Amino acid sequence: MIGLPSYHAIAAMAVTIAMFVAFARGRMPVEIISLLTIAVIAVGLYFFPLPDTQPTDGLVLAFSGFGHYALITICALMIMGRGLVVTGALEPAARFLERVFKINGQLGLLVSLIVALLLSMGVNDTPVMVLLLPIFVQLAARGGMAASKTLIPLNAAILIGGMATTIGTSTNILVVSIAVDLGLREMGVFHFAPIVLVTALFALPYLWLVMPRMLGDNRVENVGQQRCFETRLRITENSILNGRELSEVIKRLPAGVTFSDVPLGLIRPNQRLRMSGTHEVIEEAARILRGDTAPSWVLDRIKRRSDESGIDIAVVEMTVTADSRLVGRSLPGSGIADLYGVAVIGTHRPERLVGEKERYNDSGDLSILEGDVLLVMGLPDDLQQFASADSLLTLEGMRELPRRSKAVLAGAIMLGSIAVASFGLVPIAISALAGAIVMFVTGCVKFDRVGRALSGRVIVLVAASIALGKIILDSGAADWIGTVMASGLQYLSPAAALAAVMLSVTFLTNFASNATAATVGTPIAFAIAAKLGLPPEPMVLAVLFGCNLCYATPIAYQTNMLIMSEGSYEFRDYIRTGVPLVLLMVAVLSATLVVTYGL
Repeated sequence: MIGLPSYHAIAAMAVTIAMFVAFARGRMPVEIISLLTIAVIAVGLYFFPLPDTQPTDGLVLAFSGFGHYALITICALMIMGRGLVVTGALEPAARFLERVFKINGQLGLLVSLIVALLLSMGVNDTPVMVLLLPIFVQLAARGGMAASKTLIPLNAAILIGGMATTIGTSTNILVVSIAVDLGLREMGVFHFAPIVLVTALFALPYLWLVMPRMLGDNRVENVGQQRCFETRLRITENSILNGRELSEVIKRLPAGVTFSDVPLGLIRPNQRLRMSGTHEVIEEAARILRGDTAPSWVLDRIKRRSDESGIDIAVVEMTVTADSRLVGRSLPGSGIADLYGVAVIGTHRPERLVGEKERYNDSGDLSILEGDVLLVMGLPDDLQQFASADSLLTLEGMRELPRRSKAVLAGAIMLGSIAVASFGLVPIAISALAGAIVMFVTGCVKFDRVGRALSGRVIVLVAASIALGKIILDSGAADWIGTVMASGLQYLSPAAALAAVMLSVTFLTNFASNATAATVGTPIAFAIAAKLGLPPEPMVLAVLFGCNLCYATPIAYQTNMLIMSEGSYEFRDYIRTGVPLVLLMVAVLSATLVVTYGL
């Protein structure tokens, strides 16, 4: 007869359920719920300590998540990901995927899902996600599919690939090691890969065609806010337009770029083409065409001063006020570059001013009006001096340009960290922390800007999930749940028993941790197999697979939390998309195990 759980176990299960309900309702911010969970655990264990512990031991347990290696790993990976973004190291990969997505968006997503799945079979899930995350964020910024529609499917593909080999995740290694200690024969790297790959054939259509439609578009809030700027693109000697017509290369340019007053015939150096588009579009078109959006001498001067001072180049939007001396002048006649050492790379004219007092001089330069918005590039101090001296109002916070001179270095640091962890030379926590430190030392990431790389929401969520996992294990709640589950499975068919074990472990892994689920579930699997007269291997694999079905909550796995901020996801997004995937995977995996082992 199964006894009642201890009051500590009851309390642990109650806190877990309350946390889940609060996340699912979405009425309070995730970070507040996470901090309240930590506070409840800390206060509860202080006044009602676990057996054979002191009140202060409960405080250590509640706050241990903030110093846990998993949280340090996630923060270090975020910093390295930031280094890849701010140096532009991932731009080539983003441009390649952008071309695939341009051919067909659905084809691009399918290719990405398959690549992610195959990569994670040999490389730990977390490094694969860290490598792909900034690429898909940049892809979304370039006009590709919204990050909110790609990151959860991509993460799910990575997790499916990770469960296919014994080295795919640290959890797989843990389950197999415990099983071998309990008497199970050794498993090869690809021992159960066919079972997972067959299941992946059923899961991929859901990830590819259904899941993106269940997720919102986090770009909607920015629609209409991006200004369209006009610039005069200067054709240089090494421009691909030199000696060609614009029509020959127009298909290579990003969507959203437009040209006006294009000269007939072949284009020659020193010609200027009137080009319009958003800042990102103008920058990409200028890169492809190898042209300059401002006089080359001032652009070279800005870059040289940036290299000498170590200060990043920034771009900012400024509006012209009625008191500005620029009103009525053209950009070349204003002397901005000579006076302040900054470059105006584009001009936006609000709709209310279009057609009003528009005047062009003999060179085709537009006269500046009150209300015009200038897109200005330079060093921060020079930009501030320009705005103050010429009566301009800053509209947008400064956007720093990528430090492309360190792109190769940042990429090498990231790949080195991943390689070291993938080959098992050191744990991912050590390699990620070392990589983050090297990013700081080499200047790929500025230490005073590290706050932009870290998400406070993710940090407190990780800390809360670690504390919750510990209290579930230490209170005996996990053991009690396992005992109850084992007593009921003897009345089920082998397929149903496998599915029940998998679902139970899946529940643990989604609300506690993979390690907890593996540690508790593997011995229980042996006991259940013996009671039901079944071979232990399929039961152990049911536990292993269940530990990897962590799609239903953001706290289930660290990659789930890594994508939460970039995808603007809520807790309900994981539930809505993850629960159907869990049920699909459990059904197919259970059936495949039954067929494979002839149960």
